[in-house]
Amino acid sequence: MRRISLHFTRGRVVSLCALVFFAGCLALTALREPEPVQQVFVAGLMLSTVVVLLSVFGRFASALVIGGGLFVALRFISELKERYLESQLLPSDFIYYASTSLVDTLRHYPHLYGLGIGICVVVPPLLYLVWRWDWRMLAGLRRWPALGLRAGGIALGVFAFWLCMLPAGPFARVHSRNVWEKMSDDAQLTNFFINFRDSAVTLPAMASDAVAEQQWGSTAAGEPGTAQPPYPDIVQVLEESTFDPSNYTVCTVPACHLTMFQTDARTRGTGVLRTHTFGGGTWVSEFATLTGMPQDIFGAGGMYAPFVLAPHVHDALALQLRRLGYLTIAIYPTDGGFINGRNAYTAYGFDHMYDVNELGLDEWDETDKQMFDAAKRIYDKVKKPGQPVFVMILTINQHGPHDDPMSTLPVPFQNLLHGLKPTPALNFDTYLSRLHDSDVAMSGLEHDFLDREQPTLLVHFGDHQPSFDGLIRGLDRTLPQPLQPYRDYLTYYMIKSNFAGPALPSYPMLDIAFLPSMVLQAAGLPKDPYFSAETVLRARCNGLYDDCRIPGLIESYHAWTFGRLHVYQ
Repeated sequence: MRRISLHFTRGRVVSLCALVFFAGCLALTALREPEPVQQVFVAGLMLSTVVVLLSVFGRFASALVIGGGLFVALRFISELKERYLESQLLPSDFIYYASTSLVDTLRHYPHLYGLGIGICVVVPPLLYLVWRWDWRMLAGLRRWPALGLRAGGIALGVFAFWLCMLPAGPFARVHSRNVWEKMSDDAQLTNFFINFRDSAVTLPAMASDAVAEQQWGSTAAGEPGTAQPPYPDIVQVLEESTFDPSNYTVCTVPACHLTMFQTDARTRGTGVLRTHTFGGGTWVSEFATLTGMPQDIFGAGGMYAPFVLAPHVHDALALQLRRLGYLTIAIYPTDGGFINGRNAYTAYGFDHMYDVNELGLDEWDETDKQMFDAAKRIYDKVKKPGQPVFVMILTINQHGPHDDPMSTLPVPFQNLLHGLKPTPALNFDTYLSRLHDSDVAMSGLEHDFLDREQPTLLVHFGDHQPSFDGLIRGLDRTLPQPLQPYRDYLTYYMIKSNFAGPALPSYPMLDIAFLPSMVLQAAGLPKDPYFSAETVLRARCNGLYDDCRIPGLIESYHAWTFGRLHVYQ
């Protein structure tokens, strides 16, 4: 009877164990995606990876173990980030995040050090044993046939991987979701891979240095302010998903006309605000209103501004205010790590972000009044004589969805609007109910900061329109014809002060990226060369930014601000 060699027995056992291990990896990764098509998508990527590794190594078990282990490692890292930092893993994290947030996380969670050390100690010996006892699939072939099989296998695996990643390919439905879905649902590995294509950043077109110098050289020295130290406090409020409903033809009841949108003796400037996102993406409105740059000038990757753009910003509103002696703080309605918020705000120039945990509030459930009261408490705590304070407040009261059961709305807002189908009517009634609460809270905020002697500038604006499950797009609006193409991207802005000052310029439509220069102008503060140039661009383009109708002007502006001033590098 022929004896089976111990080496061959080990190879069979190792191969069988590798198959079991890979099946477990599939269960821990692909099968944990929420939708079947996402499960098949991730499984396809895993198998494609294994085919490539099998062709490279020529070892069956090693390819299964390494391929499956890589995807488990991605899932594990994603789970860690979701658990500790409440945001999903993105490809850009390995460039921008590992040197900042990851180190900070490990510092706050020492047990992760132990886990990392354990992995480094245990994994290499196991991989060595698998490699040593593995089945060498191409061992019996000559060199050139073996090389041919390797090359063909690599090509097959790469092609299969590319096909899965093709936006118009067999998994088009996986790739076609909007940015909010990709950054907020539970499809962690699916989102990681489809964001490879989306996170690419490209710089805008630029003119020559000579043209830039000719167009913008007069702004190189900056612009002095009209106010004298101590400068006024500035309170800025980003009103989540908030717009003025009175320009909708169906919204004719008194509840559609709210005080927060009306001018009074304190109003310095107000009007229509042109945003660059719809239905979600508050973080890009934060980016624009703090840096003076709309995210879409950076291509598709701009939608991931807190991750891929913020680390490269070298001038921003909070940075300029801090140079003028301001204490800059943010009042945040979620965990500071959500969508990389804390790191982004640090890059934007904030001294401290007070997130929902420090404020002692319930995440995602804060009313505007709770946020404003928290802001006042923090302001009273940090305010020092002679030092101005910049407070940036984010609200979340209007965050979608807006389809609460009608019975849960206050009676005055039940079936308030007529002439709409039931679903959009429910969404609009819910929106008006929440907007009423925001309006009352805004009156309280004005009382706290404007009804006093301390000079204060108050700014509030809508960051984008809500979606109403996509139904808001079909609702008619009473807008001037030139604004109709932008109808889904229009909200409002309001700037008030309790000190005297000239009225701000009025525009048919103000790009959200110009809000920083409007704030500096309203407060009478000095402008550095960047914001001096932005103020001139605002005037020349009549409030438009990348829609500016003067040929070549925006290209020369980008050449000046990016190439000469290095506001983004």
